[in-house]
Amino acid sequence: MELLRSNLSRVRIPEPTNRIYKQECCISFDTPRSEGGLFVDMNSFLAFGKEFVAWNYKRSGNPVYLHIKETKKAVSEDRPSKKPTLLAIGVEGGFDNNDPEYEQSYEIVILPDYVNLPFPSVDLPEKVRLAVDAVIMNVGAEKKEQVAVWTADSKHVSKHAMELNQLDNGVIVPPSGWKCEKCDKTENLWLNLTDGSAHCGRRNWDGTGGNDHAVNHYNATGYPLAVKLGTITSDLEAADVFSYSEDESVVDPLLAQHLQHFGIDFSSLQKTEMTTAERELDQNTNFDWNRIQESGQEVEPLFGPGYTGLLNLGNSCYLAATMQVVFSTHGFCSRYYLNQSLEAAFDSAPADPTVDLNTQLTKLAHGLLSGKYSIPATKKDDTGDSVHNTLTDKQEGIPPRMFKSVIAANHPEFSTMRQQDALEFFLHLIDQVERINTGNQVFDPSRSFKFGVEERLQCSSGKVAYNKRCDYILSLNIPLHKATNKKELEDFKRLKDEKDAKGEELSSDEIVRPRVPLMDCLDCFAAPEELHDFYSTALKAKTTAIKSVGLTSFPDYLVLHMRKFVLEEGWVPKKLDVYIDVPDTIDISPMRSRGLQPGEELLPDADAEDDGISANEDIVNQLLSMGFKYLHCQKAAINTINAGVEEAMNWLLNHMNDPGIDEPITKVQKGAPHVDQSKVETLISFGFEEEVARKALQASGGDIEKATEWIFNPPSDMSNMDSTPSSSGHVVDAAMSDGQGRYRLLGLVSHIGTSTHCGHYVAHIYKDGRWVIFNDDKVGASKNPPIDMGYLYFFERIDG
Repeated sequence: MELLRSNLSRVRIPEPTNRIYKQECCISFDTPRSEGGLFVDMNSFLAFGKEFVAWNYKRSGNPVYLHIKETKKAVSEDRPSKKPTLLAIGVEGGFDNNDPEYEQSYEIVILPDYVNLPFPSVDLPEKVRLAVDAVIMNVGAEKKEQVAVWTADSKHVSKHAMELNQLDNGVIVPPSGWKCEKCDKTENLWLNLTDGSAHCGRRNWDGTGGNDHAVNHYNATGYPLAVKLGTITSDLEAADVFSYSEDESVVDPLLAQHLQHFGIDFSSLQKTEMTTAERELDQNTNFDWNRIQESGQEVEPLFGPGYTGLLNLGNSCYLAATMQVVFSTHGFCSRYYLNQSLEAAFDSAPADPTVDLNTQLTKLAHGLLSGKYSIPATKKDDTGDSVHNTLTDKQEGIPPRMFKSVIAANHPEFSTMRQQDALEFFLHLIDQVERINTGNQVFDPSRSFKFGVEERLQCSSGKVAYNKRCDYILSLNIPLHKATNKKELEDFKRLKDEKDAKGEELSSDEIVRPRVPLMDCLDCFAAPEELHDFYSTALKAKTTAIKSVGLTSFPDYLVLHMRKFVLEEGWVPKKLDVYIDVPDTIDISPMRSRGLQPGEELLPDADAEDDGISANEDIVNQLLSMGFKYLHCQKAAINTINAGVEEAMNWLLNHMNDPGIDEPITKVQKGAPHVDQSKVETLISFGFEEEVARKALQASGGDIEKATEWIFNPPSDMSNMDSTPSSSGHVVDAAMSDGQGRYRLLGLVSHIGTSTHCGHYVAHIYKDGRWVIFNDDKVGASKNPPIDMGYLYFFERIDG
């Protein structure tokens, strides 16, 4: 006790603003349930596993810790199995409410000799008792920052409900025997609350569901509210009401009155169908490991180094699938696992390692690749006797809470619990990794994905221009007209038309999807295209130019993004229901750019008095109709050389936060402002080339920080900053890896659902001579990987 009293000055009573970690070690995935428990630093309130607490003592000198240990309670044999009633995780009535219960025990530990003092104890100094009580009672920072609860949004009152116009058309709806007015559907029927018509619901992405007659009726009439027949009971709150104009499930406070208008006595109706939320709940209840099968066979669970699952934090499958593939690459594995220990990462971290991306990447790498946490879960018998522990066929997985908190910090989307696009997350991850490795390019794993893209423009004068940029993914359009099964598609269309006419539903085995070879997608990317309204500095007029694209380097890992999500007429998003035939190996050598060729003449620079290219008003007007500012629309058209609405919109979305986005459009000026050579040298010391550094400083007014930002995110009209055309063949940035153009398929991230912001992401990775499925915390040997259904494909370069 005297030892504790002598260290009272190192004990703090936490204030309401302090973040207290007590559920997970900040540099490993140890928890109070791990062997050895968890040690909470009573000065910094950081938590450490038994293997790591000495590192913190060595670095901070803080000797007093609260040791938290959780042990499983014995469970009665007749404990009832509760079915979830709420679409939520970790709350009463939600999923996982049958998890085993644990009993907490606490003690005070004083380092370096691990002196133990019991808690609670009246002999402890009052300051220690108050501090420990506050830590125990406080909600942990892990839970505050990454709440592991996933629940459907609460419904709001429809704006149409209170003043809904109901037609006096004499319609009386019978209490049973309902059928769609347009087809023979008798289930999934929706009663329109304006005219009393009954129509079937939407067709699902896989061909199941209704025939879209209810939504088509809304499109034709504008009658907004409908209630799902079969969900109406005496408890009207359980009825499923949908607003087509608001595009979501809503509350209708006057539903009883609106039903009565059509002669419906709701008090006598019995529930016969699931609501939308209940159907979603039912689907998620049944989404377990035993249902993830390939070719009708259960997947064999795998354990060990490199086979660790990631626990889903609610809607984090996009993160889990992406990180599993990323850490299967040599660059990330070497940087954050093989060549960096946890202790080295911790020693170089700031005072709070939970907010340091380098530390959390290292923690995640060691968690995934060491095998420490990839072991079969243990299950005690009902007496709680540890002697009778048995191994299950699943693992618990590790929760990437701290990593998600750091990588998503200040990001408006990734910091939420909503589902996200795996592609956007991958690009955000690479951007953040590149930033923290600035000036240390040799160890920067993001460079293994980096490659150069060169655009060649040839106008009708015969003169050419070359623009270069860096990228990390090849985003590929899918040319459906290149489908190899056109005969089967024609037969399927006839069958579909026949069944639609009869009001019949297609079975899943009758659906035929286009099959497009991956090489045709790559050929489409590299194919020349015409650019209209291209301003030629040689002709000093608008003309038509031919644009072709090639790669200046072939990266260690090539990421291909399949553009399955497209915009139809009216800017309606749609997912292409298509298969991509992907071979085990590809050769993209023909995509190598050749640079300026002998005999080619470059387009001259714009004169100082030349206004240069002007914005195509058709493009500007279409962007205006989407709600963008006129000046922004002009800049988008100009900076994409009037290539089209899609290109202009993409440019605009990527440059909305540019510092000069609201500055007036000025004429192109010759000459360059003076640049401080010492600042150029500073940027060179970071690893940038002199020409790049000079242009960046010119563009940022001499500010080094802004210049660094400019280098990583250059405006598209300055994308040729890193090189000049050369007749000596292709030019490769020193920061990019390069080699031959042959690649083998390493892994893929596939997506199930109608949108990148809903549904589910799964990763398949080829490792140790076989395909492995990574489905959140479930890892197993894949018998039939869905290679033709990928959203992102990761290829590894084959050298030699």
